[in-house]
Amino acid sequence: MKVVVIGGTGLIGSKLVGKLNEHGHEAVAAAPNTGVNTLTGEGLAEVLEGASVVVDVSNSPSWEDDAVMNFFRTSTTNLLKAEAEAGVTHHVALSVVGTDRLQESGYFRAKQAQEDLIKESGMPYSIVRATQFFEFIKGIADISTDGDTVRLAPAKFQPMYSDDVAAAVGRTAVGSPVNGLVEVAGPDVFQLDELIRKTLAANNDPRTVVTDPQAPYSGAVLQETTLLPGPDAQIAKTKLSDWLAQQ
Repeated sequence: MKVVVIGGTGLIGSKLVGKLNEHGHEAVAAAPNTGVNTLTGEGLAEVLEGASVVVDVSNSPSWEDDAVMNFFRTSTTNLLKAEAEAGVTHHVALSVVGTDRLQESGYFRAKQAQEDLIKESGMPYSIVRATQFFEFIKGIADISTDGDTVRLAPAKFQPMYSDDVAAAVGRTAVGSPVNGLVEVAGPDVFQLDELIRKTLAANNDPRTVVTDPQAPYSGAVLQETTLLPGPDAQIAKTKLSDWLAQQ
């Protein structure tokens, strides 16, 4: 089948396009650098011609509250309209585990708005909520840094390898629409502050990690289980220790 991957040149998108093509599907990467812009609608009608499935793994270039909300509202609205006109029969979107519990954050309010637009569109859909990627662990430290201090809550999280995220999204894309949520997570549960502390030490990073239950995560205060998936989540195979050994 023809599968159009919005955000198909990014970290997850490029891996997803490769996996789908390996399995005999016609996967097309769609992004501004391939002439497809979901904010303006440029190139959408052309790339969706003959497509059965659209997978949206795009992300906002800005995480400022208004900009990120505008991005997900506008791009999702344009995409769903173009899909209906093109006869697409399955819309798949990548979202984040805990989105509905992180609504103090402008970014996660925007992700929730994206999910709601999809649910209300009448289009058969599947929303894949993934936990944080291994590749973003350093980024979590960076956005939580003030001077030489990294403030993090002692919340639990269950990060996963981007390859496993792409595989889960791919399986969902070629399956029947679930018209609901699919959760995917890594195999091991860590405490956020402890893992970042160990990661920085292993990289000889001089920053000090301070445990602070009120430390915001993308603007939201975390409870112990905010970032954890539910009991029905699909559990990926790749352990963080194995991924680190490959780096």
